[in-house]
Amino acid sequence: MQKKGLTGKDLINVGIYTAIYIAVVFVIGATNAIPIMYPISMVIIPLIAGIPMMLYYTKIEKFGMLTITGAILAIFFYLSGYTWICVAFLFPTALIADIILKVGGYKKFGVIMISYMIYALGMLGGPAPLWFAGESYWDGIRESMGEQYAEQLSSYMPSWMLWVGIILVIIGATLGALLGRKMLKKHFVKAGIA
Repeated sequence: MQKKGLTGKDLINVGIYTAIYIAVVFVIGATNAIPIMYPISMVIIPLIAGIPMMLYYTKIEKFGMLTITGAILAIFFYLSGYTWICVAFLFPTALIADIILKVGGYKKFGVIMISYMIYALGMLGGPAPLWFAGESYWDGIRESMGEQYAEQLSSYMPSWMLWVGIILVIIGATLGALLGRKMLKKHFVKAGIA
């Protein structure tokens, strides 16, 4: 009989996959030192993160695991200087993704893919301060990265880029879920990991 609440094993999985997700986001996010990489990373991050996330989804059988992951990410990124706006993206998308997964019964790939798409939209919290934090945030970018970087970044990340970003993240998450599923079948199941 399965326990109703989250177990120690569930929380260990939360910790492992949250750490992997943070690593993927930070490694790819480091390329944002080149302004053109901001919009490109909106596809690449959910694509690459889709591989470990599909493995994580095989471990999720109870409500709360994705929500905790989102809460940890929100706190981590807030403490890293991404402002409260990042929290306003990361936590709600993780909660909604968790609800979708619960309602869908945890095992149907279509439900998992939709859940992951919603979850991945939380990554828009990273660039969100560019659109919502105001001129003082841009002043900080100019001070730390220089005027030329800020000008290039503003040309690649205008306010309408939020809407394009939603489409880019959904494309990346769809491809990432499909790639992750393929990798699961090809490698992880054979190895006894999934």
